[in-house]
Amino acid sequence: QVQLVESGGGLVQPGGSLRLSCAASGFSFSSYNMGWYRQAPGKECELVATITFTGSRTNYADSVKGRFTISRDNAKNTVTLQMNSLKPEDTAVYFCNAPTTARQPMCVTRDRYWGQGTQVTVSS
Repeated sequence: QVQLVESGGGLVQPGGSLRLSCAASGFSFSSYNMGWYRQAPGKECELVATITFTGSRTNYADSVKGRFTISRDNAKNTVTLQMNSLKPEDTAVYFCNAPTTARQPMCVTRDRYWGQGTQVTVSS
C-alpha cells in the first residue's frame, strides 16, 4: 500500500547541484515528519535532513548543513531535497522515508516499505 518513489539523482561534478524528489502514496503523508536518508558502500546509513509534518521546522546533519535544503508539498504528497555545493562524499543512494528517533539510522529495513532510492554520484 505504501509507496515511496525517489527520483532526480544522477552524475554531477563537485560543486554542482541536484534536486531530488520523493513521491509518496498509501499513507497520510501530511501527518508524518519526513526525511532523506543516504547510504554509500561501506558507510553507515545517514539521516541527512528532516522536516516536520507541516514543514515548519527542518533539521540537517552536520555533513550537509548549509548546502542541502529539504522541503515538502503536502498537497502533492512530495518531499524534495535541494543539494548544492556537492562533494564527492555526498555520493550515495538517497532514500526518503519517515524519520525515527533511533540513535543510529538504518536504511532499507524490513519493518517498513522503502523505495528504490536514487543514485547520486559526485565525481570529476
